[in-house]
Amino acid sequence: MEGRMFGLETPLMTALQHLLDIPDGEAGGAGNAGGEKQGPTRAYVRDARAMAATPADVKELPGAYAFVVDMPGLGSGDIKVQVEDERVLVISGERRREEKEDAKYLRMERRMGKLMRKFVLPENADMEKISAMCRDGVLTVSVEKLPPPEPKKPKTIQVQVA
Repeated sequence: MEGRMFGLETPLMTALQHLLDIPDGEAGGAGNAGGEKQGPTRAYVRDARAMAATPADVKELPGAYAFVVDMPGLGSGDIKVQVEDERVLVISGERRREEKEDAKYLRMERRMGKLMRKFVLPENADMEKISAMCRDGVLTVSVEKLPPPEPKKPKTIQVQVA
């Protein structure tokens, strides 16, 4: 089913649909030989899907930034919060299917697989004061702000009488 049916012909939706429609054989890797143009790698496609499917809210508070991410079904040990390249906050986790030998799924609607979001932190974010708390499947990452720089005081120069 295409996005055109629902009026979703925005460039963002077109790009996401393109990423989701890449067959495994075209997703980069050893199959491309010679000077052929390589498509995105499998890892890139997997990460793009994970980021598109992980909802998040970003709030600016007076003294901090708050990143609120839905991480349903994951415990605090299954979630990773990292800072890459000095200013990129990466939140990730993976939800796996519960395997039981005597159970057969009649319907499977809950999302399984990787969850991920990346955020570029602003210049005034204090990289040493980051905390994370997971409660009821909702992860809240708080990044405190650096105090504002003190305004420079004008330098007073004494005038000498000659």
